Amino acid sequence: MSVPTGTIMRSLLFIPGNRLDMLRKGLGFSPDVVIPDLEDSVPNAEKDDAREKVAGIVEEFTKTGFRVIPRINSLNSGYGKQDLQALVGPNIWGINVGKTDRPEDILELDSIITDLETGSQVKNGTIKLIPYIESAMALINAYSIAIASPRVIGLAFGAEDFTKDMGIERTDTGQEIEYPRYVVAVAARAANVMAFDTPNVNFRDEIGLELDIKKAISVGYTGKFAIHPAQIESINRLFVPSEDQVLQAKRIVEAAEKAELEGKGATTLDGKMIDVPIVERAKKLLAKLETHAKD
Repeated sequence: MSVPTGTIMRSLLFIPGNRLDMLRKGLGFSPDVVIPDLEDSVPNAEKDDAREKVAGIVEEFTKTGFRVIPRINSLNSGYGKQDLQALVGPNIWGINVGKTDRPEDILELDSIITDLETGSQVKNGTIKLIPYIESAMALINAYSIAIASPRVIGLAFGAEDFTKDMGIERTDTGQEIEYPRYVVAVAARAANVMAFDTPNVNFRDEIGLELDIKKAISVGYTGKFAIHPAQIESINRLFVPSEDQVLQAKRIVEAAEKAELEGKGATTLDGKMIDVPIVERAKKLLAKLETHAKD
């Protein structure tokens, strides 16, 4: 599995699929990814209407330059296949799917999407997948889900549904989600795909959001979902290395290069040892910055 070259996906903004007014407002926002939502934000009675609204506006998003990845309902819900039939085509970049528990779910999705790509004259394999890990079963199968199909380019962690499945309280501290949050990030890294953190539902708490983003970054997430456009700026800014981080990474690489010229396998900087893993981490940070600059 691998992430497409030059794929920058820091902020992924949910927009309720049954709200045409909000979908149109979304054309003026600046997330890396727009996610018209057909799942949790849409009541069952409005699923058909939401599907039509989203199908009717995705071309506008694409023409405006957005990467569009609608969130569909799971196949088990009875709505998922209809969602795919309405949306798979040249105007979407991928599919975000909720309630994915097993790799077999991905294989079934892959098969349906392949048939729909063929019917809509889209090259097979074009549509990517980002499955949500949001149950105990999904967590156990996270790595297997991530490698089930080449379409999978990232795993998404859904804390609200995970805590519901576990029958535990969702708190502001986030202590109850630390373990699953780590597991999803590790599974994504092992599969060489991206990891997207659960949205922060307290969208008016900017300080709390920034702390939450920094926590996600510290455990290996590459992006985060947003439920409000006010969250986009913080997510985009913090998922890019800071000036201090870049400066330190450059100093580490320079010190390592000097040590290599002197025939040393390791050296020190600011009283700390610098060995191969530290140097490689610094190089990866600088490469990440270069990728962001090109996107």
